[in-house]
Amino acid sequence: MSTNNSPFVILLAEDEPADAHLFRAALIENHILAEFHHVMDGREAMDFVRRQGARFADAPRPNLILLDLNMPRMDGRECLAELKRDPDLSEIPVVILTTSEVERDIIASYQLGAAGFITKPVDLQQFIAAIGQLGDYWIQLVRLPSRGVA
Repeated sequence: MSTNNSPFVILLAEDEPADAHLFRAALIENHILAEFHHVMDGREAMDFVRRQGARFADAPRPNLILLDLNMPRMDGRECLAELKRDPDLSEIPVVILTTSEVERDIIASYQLGAAGFITKPVDLQQFIAAIGQLGDYWIQLVRLPSRGVA
């Protein structure tokens, strides 16, 4: 649910450009009105949310962060742990969006503070449907805390 007529902001940390493109296409297919940002790994995600470096100096605060688990430099687990340790960022919901179906990854993600864990469907139509459900839940149904730009 966006507030103050500002858009719902989604940050996707995903090292596969094809998966990021597919996610963007699924947003369009599902008519999800969100401001979408993509970074390649957890280190870039942290720079984005902290507005570090010239590239991210004007980055908006995400309403939702989606993390792949397996990325170079800083993986999704490390990024999730760092986000949840930071009092200024810990309230941002983080959903793991990965190919993993490994139970220990699911358990570890929730123990680190993930708000959800989604295994990416391999089938294109199932993936599009899953992103539609994600949008319905996080944008239409859930109420997130209001927070001004820090």
